[in-house]
Amino acid sequence: MNYSVIIVAAGKGTRMNLGYNKVYYRVDGKTILERTMKVFEEDKRCSQIIIVTEGLDYKQHTNRFSGKIVIVGGGKTRQESVENGLFAVKEDIVFVHDGARPYVSKECINRLCKSMESNDAALLMVPAKDTIKSVKDGYIEYTPLRETLMHAQTPQVFKTALLLSCYKKAKLDNFVGTDDASLVEKYGNTRIAVVEGDYKNKKITTTEDLD
Repeated sequence: MNYSVIIVAAGKGTRMNLGYNKVYYRVDGKTILERTMKVFEEDKRCSQIIIVTEGLDYKQHTNRFSGKIVIVGGGKTRQESVENGLFAVKEDIVFVHDGARPYVSKECINRLCKSMESNDAALLMVPAKDTIKSVKDGYIEYTPLRETLMHAQTPQVFKTALLLSCYKKAKLDNFVGTDDASLVEKYGNTRIAVVEGDYKNKKITTTEDLD
């Protein structure tokens, strides 16, 4: 199964107080983005890596220019950035992954590919470890059952036509989802498979998140 991947890397890095996009922060000589790309560069099933970022930043901070890398400009929001990337996808299956999530494993990618043999959409998830409270106006409303709660991760993977259709419908409705799966939940008329994720697959938000 060949696939394209959209790596969303158009942020500003505000919470890390860097003054530049956090995906270009270097650890041991490599940027976060380069580390994120590595698992897809090494996967023969991945025929296309679409980096949604500012092109000049990419050229300045990386030397990755292989034939399967495509650079696409970002939008004002993450949702707009993913939509920009979708228009460049050439495969029938598309992964969407956070540029600041460099610890995803090949095993997780394999599990997602396996799930897509029988599903239209799938995403990595891990069980919630903490008790979660629903809060309104500064007061607890209720406590959801922890065994029903999971944390969504990326990559999330979809049939390309399905995700593109959901993005078009969301744009017409001015609907903004919290992740790509939420658009498919609302507009896709299909079940989304839950695939075992990895607690190590964390998103870099502050320097404390770096291993």
